[in-house]
Amino acid sequence: MSVAARVDTVEVAASDAQTSQPWSELGLKEDEYDNIREILGRRPTSAELAMYSVMWSEHCSYKSSKVHFALWGENTTDEMREKLLVGIGENAGVVDIGDGWAVTFKVESHNHPSYVEPYQGAATGVGGIVRDIMSMGARPIAIMDPLRFGNLHHPDTLRVLPGIVAGVGGYGNCLGLPNIGGEVVFDDCYQGNPLVNALCVGAMRIEDIHLASARGAGNKVVLFGAKTGGDGIGGVSVLASETFAEGGPTKRPAVQVGDPFAEKVLIECCLDLYAAKVVAGIQDLGGAGLSCATSELASNGDGGMQVALDLVPLRDASLRPEEILMSESQERMMAVVEPKHLDEFLAITGKWDVEATVIGEVTDGDRLVITWHDETIVDVPPRSVAHDGPVYNRPLARPVYLDSLQENGTHGLERPVTGAQLRATLLTMLGSPNLCDKSWVTKQYDRFVMGNTALAMPDDAGVVRVDEQTGRGVAVSTDCNGRFAKLDPYAGAQLALAEAYRNVATAGAAPLAVTDCLNFGSPEDPGVMWQFREAVRGIAEGCKTLGIPVTGGNVSFYNQTGDVAIHPTPVIGVLGVMEDVSTRTSTGFRTDGSSVFLIGQTRDELDGSEWAHVVHGHLGGRPPFHDLDHEQRLAGVLVEAAREGFLDAAHDLSEGGLAQALCESVLRHGVGVKVSLKHVHEDAFVALFSESAGRVVVSVVPGSDDDLLALVEEAGLPVARIGTVDTDTDGLVVSLGHDDRIEADLVTLRDRHTGTLPAVLGR
Repeated sequence: MSVAARVDTVEVAASDAQTSQPWSELGLKEDEYDNIREILGRRPTSAELAMYSVMWSEHCSYKSSKVHFALWGENTTDEMREKLLVGIGENAGVVDIGDGWAVTFKVESHNHPSYVEPYQGAATGVGGIVRDIMSMGARPIAIMDPLRFGNLHHPDTLRVLPGIVAGVGGYGNCLGLPNIGGEVVFDDCYQGNPLVNALCVGAMRIEDIHLASARGAGNKVVLFGAKTGGDGIGGVSVLASETFAEGGPTKRPAVQVGDPFAEKVLIECCLDLYAAKVVAGIQDLGGAGLSCATSELASNGDGGMQVALDLVPLRDASLRPEEILMSESQERMMAVVEPKHLDEFLAITGKWDVEATVIGEVTDGDRLVITWHDETIVDVPPRSVAHDGPVYNRPLARPVYLDSLQENGTHGLERPVTGAQLRATLLTMLGSPNLCDKSWVTKQYDRFVMGNTALAMPDDAGVVRVDEQTGRGVAVSTDCNGRFAKLDPYAGAQLALAEAYRNVATAGAAPLAVTDCLNFGSPEDPGVMWQFREAVRGIAEGCKTLGIPVTGGNVSFYNQTGDVAIHPTPVIGVLGVMEDVSTRTSTGFRTDGSSVFLIGQTRDELDGSEWAHVVHGHLGGRPPFHDLDHEQRLAGVLVEAAREGFLDAAHDLSEGGLAQALCESVLRHGVGVKVSLKHVHEDAFVALFSESAGRVVVSVVPGSDDDLLALVEEAGLPVARIGTVDTDTDGLVVSLGHDDRIEADLVTLRDRHTGTLPAVLGR
């Protein structure tokens, strides 16, 4: 039998309209399949059906979410665009950080693959986001990993957590990229659907920015990097666009397999190609593989594209054309190269021993044409595949449970009163899964490779140097409290934005831009879509108030098991700029005699708090009040104080409140502190455990109290001097008034803080 006889060609499809096709098995709806037939004027070939199925999947097309993206543009002002060099729609956003430097950053999800195959799912999530950054023309300089798991003690958490952490660390460490931050959160809502979000930061000179487009008829299309195999077939159309059944993970063949050493070589190869100026356009191959790369490059260009699929280097010679198009094999890139630069391009890839193959060229038409042994198997308008897929304005409905949930606040819960009770609560909280020391995780990551890391976990933000001559650098933080978003998705999203913004400023960086990873349940649930819309509205309007743009990100739907969705989890990443990273502010108390101040107002706000979660297993009420104008003024104080050099330490208050912030600040360097709650709140319990937003605890270089107070007064912020760093004090001493106090020595604090994860996961 000939090759052509085994292949469903365009000619065959045009003459055989009635052939039954597996559109449903590929994740398409019936009306979507009918739409494809209408676009083509015939039934699609098997290869075309494969392309449309992956590119029209929820993961790739954003078909349920893009209708709400107008909120980004409506809330982005000209002033916010001043530093924005590349925005939403490209592989990653790019911002101008000064001195001719540009930084690109983005966060994405790899949730479903990481549940099915924890190590490879997490590893290839890192690899994919790194290639997004590479494709912008940048050198990757740091990664971060916001992670969320189910109950720490659940057997399935013990299955997925070690593999995911090892995958993140194994891939990132082999790439030689520092992991400078992230989150590790435990909540029962993630039990059947852990969240593995990955962020990467890259740097380049402004003139070196590259975009994904295929322009110039006759320019060559070059596929380079790893060979194409059968791993990852259907990953975005099946894994990332469906919910898991109650039975657990069963879709293992769809998970990609990564090779970080191949990616490391690919990074250096790409940087050499950029330096030689032989790349006219470039696209990484991630979700949807060749289907995505060919259609997006052609759609973003000024013509069409012709590709000979049989020229694609294969690891598995038995792959069918549609499998080659759907494969999500890792460590691959596609470049558009002018003929005059082709020899130099191939010489550079040859130097790095990276396989490169010319598989096609840009045409002057308006079609994407793909052949298989000279038979046409794809002939489509590229934009119909890449950008003009279905758009759903799905029903929205405020969940019926929300009223009763918000009415069920924490005021009726039993609270500790005496010093002994408060001390016991503090120690219980300090060792709880979300507040305990996470070094079991972070020690598996190389935080300082490359030598440019100025701050990393457990600081509030990661800080990395960009320019070794001037010290210019960036700070990045990711944050989200899913419980707050469950209680009120609009407020919860803005609180996540505010916390990431505050954490960047706490490190001494001026916040500049935002990326987001929006993790939600099924878009077919009107309640989930209402949550999503409210979160997007909250982020967009919040960014407008703060004056920083959303540069890009990711939407991850279908994060639920059966009918049970995760809490709305809009993870926000904020990037800030520092003129010199040597002025950064760390979180730990260090200097004897330093005054300790609390900036911001403490209210009786325990709804959705870590205390309610840990002590009472309670979720209800309303999230804390937040004021983004206050956050902006607070950030201004922190950045200016760091620049002037009189902050010795700074730590934001979030989960666990003041008690947690003080314990972490003491434990960081083993330096004690004496604190009074007299000027914090009249109720010692509220003073210690409230999670009121917009608060930071700082210690000031001795003799600089007035400098801080002048800045805070000018900004119109509440402030109270609450204590003194004391190297003779063993741990934490908190005066409650009436001769009552809490005392906890360093050994007790450290044992309680560091023992939780090793006790469950092993040393």
